[in-house]
Amino acid sequence: MSGPVPGLRERKKRATRRTLQRIALELSAERGVEHVTVDDIAAAAEVSTRTFFNYFSSKEEALVAPDPQLLEQMAREMVERPAAESPLEAMRAVLVHSLTVEAAELDLLRLRMAVVEPNPALLPHLVGSFAAAERLFAEAVAERTGTDVDRDVYPSLLAAVAAAALRTALHLWRTGDFEPSVPELLDESFACLAAGLPAP
Repeated sequence: MSGPVPGLRERKKRATRRTLQRIALELSAERGVEHVTVDDIAAAAEVSTRTFFNYFSSKEEALVAPDPQLLEQMAREMVERPAAESPLEAMRAVLVHSLTVEAAELDLLRLRMAVVEPNPALLPHLVGSFAAAERLFAEAVAERTGTDVDRDVYPSLLAAVAAAALRTALHLWRTGDFEPSVPELLDESFACLAAGLPAP
């Protein structure tokens, strides 16, 4: 199930955001993070520095932040999945499908991993972006299950488990020289979770 199709203005904004992010990552991979400024990124993207700050609060955010529109779309789809699916099944379906069809996002993930690995100073920013995404998914789980995201264990636990499954898939993707695909690895991770994590 998919949400409403975004309008032209929203698609253009999303494209600009991705362009800025891709350029920030490419310049950082080429020169080193410490040798890239916001002005450099804006100039390479042929936009003003003010335009850059319409999308990101800092260079670090541009390097690590996921697409907020994609996250919101995924959370909405999680809520709208068929009621017969368990929350774990719904989470699995949404994440695997999104990473299958969002090729541009996977390209950014590949670049991001190459930049973050040699730059541990970016890790706190990466952890912060993961935490924000987890919260969004926890709220979706709470809405789907009629639970309280701030009082019940289940929503935050499932969101954290899903994030761990995604991190595992990304790690194996990177160490396996980007094979198999992230959706395949993520689906395998969720299959292990659905089976109750039996020993191999």
